[in-house]
Amino acid sequence: MVPLTDRPSPEVYRHPSSWELALPPLTMPAMLEAAAARDPQAPLVDFFGRKFAYAAILAEARRFAAGLQACGVGKGDRIGLFLPNVPIYISAYYGAMMAGAIAVNFSPLYIAEELAQQVEDSGTQLLVTLDSARLLPTALEVLEHSSLSRLVVGRLGEMLPFGKRWLLAMFGRSQITPLPGRGDVTAWKRFLGSDEPAPVALDAETDIALLQYTGGTTGTPKGAMLTHQNLTANARQVDAIDPFRDDPDIILGVLPLFHVFANTCVLNRTIRKGGCIVMLPRFESNQVLKTIKRARPNSFPGVPTMYQALLDNPKVAGTDFSSLRVCISGGAPLPQPLLEKFHQVTGAKLVEGYGLTESSGVVSTNPYDGGDRPGTIGQPIPETRIRLLDKEDAGSDPPPGEPGELAIAGPQIMQGYWNRPDAGVNIFVIRDGINWLRTGDVATIDTDGFIRIVDRMKDMIAVGGFKVFPSQIEHVLLQHDAVKEALVIGLPDPYRGETPAAFVTLNEEAEVAAEAIRIWTNQQIGKHEQLSALTIRDELPKTVIGKLDRKALRAEVLGGNEKGG
Repeated sequence: MVPLTDRPSPEVYRHPSSWELALPPLTMPAMLEAAAARDPQAPLVDFFGRKFAYAAILAEARRFAAGLQACGVGKGDRIGLFLPNVPIYISAYYGAMMAGAIAVNFSPLYIAEELAQQVEDSGTQLLVTLDSARLLPTALEVLEHSSLSRLVVGRLGEMLPFGKRWLLAMFGRSQITPLPGRGDVTAWKRFLGSDEPAPVALDAETDIALLQYTGGTTGTPKGAMLTHQNLTANARQVDAIDPFRDDPDIILGVLPLFHVFANTCVLNRTIRKGGCIVMLPRFESNQVLKTIKRARPNSFPGVPTMYQALLDNPKVAGTDFSSLRVCISGGAPLPQPLLEKFHQVTGAKLVEGYGLTESSGVVSTNPYDGGDRPGTIGQPIPETRIRLLDKEDAGSDPPPGEPGELAIAGPQIMQGYWNRPDAGVNIFVIRDGINWLRTGDVATIDTDGFIRIVDRMKDMIAVGGFKVFPSQIEHVLLQHDAVKEALVIGLPDPYRGETPAAFVTLNEEAEVAAEAIRIWTNQQIGKHEQLSALTIRDELPKTVIGKLDRKALRAEVLGGNEKGG
């Protein structure tokens, strides 16, 4: 085992950069401005063939910042983004920060109740969304029943190339919701200011740039507070390990930008480098294959389910993947058979990495250009320290040769949870004068610094890169009149990694089929949370003090595949 507070030595470090990396304070707006100054007319976004230059995105971000200031938004206010991958996401994200505000990412998969909960928790006062039939009605419902004060709505048709804009107008009316005529709903273009925003003094190391919601080490979503320096440091760390960093950079941006993985690896890292994001609003395998053929991207970050879906598409055999230098898998464990088959079928390099919302996105990855070790999450990226803690006592080291809880420290680590100082008490531990973030994952570290996740302490379920919280689904199940008790666990799934499954007991004299309860529950929750199975039992396992025992249930159902709790 490596010394527990050390990093890989230069002799065994496989990334193309040194572990040591200078990371002077840098704000997010300054990073975008620097990229635009280097080559103003370089394309930042390719959206179905329509190009948006760095200068144009920067100008739009500044106008959005001016619009925010004109309606009273100031430093520290929260601005929500309820958007898929569309060009105005970048303008709104960076523009909010230019105004001194804190951006808050919300998943476009959320139903109104979930969105409202996080709007209230964050204190979001203005929400940017799209005139999509999937999004605008939900946003309007939240506007009616929360403290949210204003919606700013982008029009999808205005972002598309002319030909696709015409097709949308002719055949896609059912996908678009007209903007209501009310004073608290403003079209994106009308909201933009006409002047430059007033300058705002930002401290990269102390000012919060982004609230990114996560389950942390419990099932209750919390807003991870990420500073400007957290985000720009992680972008620079990821850029430093790219062996192709001097080549033109075209990245396939189909990972959702509201997710921390894409936020760092697709958005911020690409802007840091001055590259182009070939942006798709959602993953659909036929569209991805067409886009690879058209745009010839040279990198493709994704989650395992995306790579599996491409392999399952009959058109994969006729697709030329030769432009792809590397595909980076994260968000969920990468099965070895999938890695091998993807490389065999496409010829593209696929490597696995690891990160957390609390780490701004990336902690470690396998080297992109050889030297990787399949089955591990690679070596830490520059300036990232790793160590193991005893699984039962974070103040102690694990026994020699034994796995321990993975802990990390580095410039990308969050400042804590929004309005939840209590939640941060147990997630950080000070050892040897260093403040370590406890990940909740059980790992081993090889002598050359490669990390292997062997178990997990969290109850969260990884569904295609998204984190699903069993306690939230259980809460919904218990609203059903027939359900007495409920436990939800993740079952292995060859496509999505894991899928939620429920086990319930019923109230006396209740007569209802398991499938009816499953269908009812799925109507109340988000698409990524959908139950694949529901089993009615006479009883559920409990601890000696009578608490429902999810770990015992998981061990019973999965047997030798039990992943811990």
